[in-house]
Formats: sequence, structure tokens, C-alpha cells
Amino acid sequence: MIPVSKILDLSGKTAIVTGGAAGIGLGISSRLAESGAAVVIADVSEENAKKSAEELKSKGYKVAAVRCDVSNKSDAEAMVSFSVSTFGSLDILVNNAGVYPSVLVMEMTDEDWDRVMNINLRGVYHCVKAAATQMISQGKGGKIINITSIDALHPSSMGLAHYDASKHGVWGFTKNVALELAPHKIWVNAIAPGGIQTPGVAAAQSKMKVPKGVDMDAMLKGFMAKIPMGRMGEPDDIGKVALFLASDASSYMTGSQIVVDGGYLLA
Repeated sequence: MIPVSKILDLSGKTAIVTGGAAGIGLGISSRLAESGAAVVIADVSEENAKKSAEELKSKGYKVAAVRCDVSNKSDAEAMVSFSVSTFGSLDILVNNAGVYPSVLVMEMTDEDWDRVMNINLRGVYHCVKAAATQMISQGKGGKIINITSIDALHPSSMGLAHYDASKHGVWGFTKNVALELAPHKIWVNAIAPGGIQTPGVAAAQSKMKVPKGVDMDAMLKGFMAKIPMGRMGEPDDIGKVALFLASDASSYMTGSQIVVDGGYLLA
């Protein structure tokens, strides 16, 4: 039996966090690094990735940064190669990168749809395939954590039909690939965040489009009113659950999705 003091210890492990430079991704990167993992912050913005990596390194953590557009297969493969060449292995992958532009279906273009699907769904496929290939070659298993959303279970607002479809897809993909990778001792789980207060969410809310006659402020107040805990979540609320799934605390879990929403879906 693993001592309690060691259950959350990720020393000797290497983790990749996509979209890891800010918001939920940075919250996850911080907790994994604090727990001893060598963390690769992968982000489409190399500048932001390097800035966040330096911030964490100043705390004494092992962190590196790499640019990665997850919708690009070559970028995903290069990200994995970078992690191995920098830290020697790959043991944990967190697929956090995603976009959530608000566009009503009747105003949506094919380009709008394709961009969300390419990043949110195809990107998860690219990263899982590249990471799992490396994990299988190492022969010691691994952990894959896909960030879905409460929108994988229930829509949260209008204008996110493409986003909701992508997140339903990631949840379905998570369950199926968990079956496929289990013989290799690679456990695949998901986290479904509710409303998390991040700079990205604030920006999305300011640009959100709603049908004529719909009061945006009233809609947001209505969302808040449905959260039994009475607050929006913080990136660290997701970071702590990601640590649980990346650690031995979740040793008998695969193909599961943990909802972290302050109770929102109860409404």
C-alpha cells in the first residue's frame, strides 16, 4: 500500500499540459509542478508559454515551454518529442487546449465550425495518439486527462453549439480510447469544468452573441443563480482534480468524467 505522503507525489514523472500558459491550464501546470512532476507547458503562444514557465521555475519547479498548435499533427508529435528530449519521458498528458467563441448556429460559418472542431476535438485526437505512442514504447503506463466541460452533458448557453458538439465528442472519445489503452496500463479520464473565472472566459463573455431580445446580463445572473455554491470556480479548483487524476489517488479509474461545477448541473 502506498503511504498517504506519497500518493500525490509525482516526482520522476513528466507531464504535458496543452493550453497550459493561462487560466485552467496554468492552474493545472502549477499543481502538477508543485507535486514534483517535470511539466511541459505547451501553448499556441510561445511567448505566453515561456512567460508562465519562467514564473513557475522561479518557484523552484521543473518546467519547460514549447509552442504547439494542437490542431496540427506535426506540432503534437514535436511536442511529445520535446518533452522526452528535455525531461527523458512522458507519463502524463493533460489535453486542456480549447476555444469557445460564441456564434449562433444561424450566423455560423463553416469556418467557425471547423476551427472549433479542429482545436477542441481533432487536437485531442492528435495529442492522445502522439502521447500514447510514446507511453506504450516506454512500457510503464501513463495517465491521460481530457478537459471536457459541463457542456459535454448539458448546454450552458446559446451560441456554443459547435463547442458543445466538440465537448460531447471529447467525452465519447475519452471513453473509447480508455478501453483501447487499458491493456497498456494507460488510464484515460476527463474533467468537466463548470463556470471557471479565467481571462479567456471574461473575454468570451464580452463578445458573446445572443438572439434579439435576450438580456446578456440577465442570462449571466441566471447562470450564477444556478450554482449552489454561489461562486464561479477558480483555475486551481480544476488543478487539484487534475492532480488527483494524474496521481496514484485515482489508481482504479479509467473512462470516467469528474464534474467540477459547484453543483451547477443539479439545477
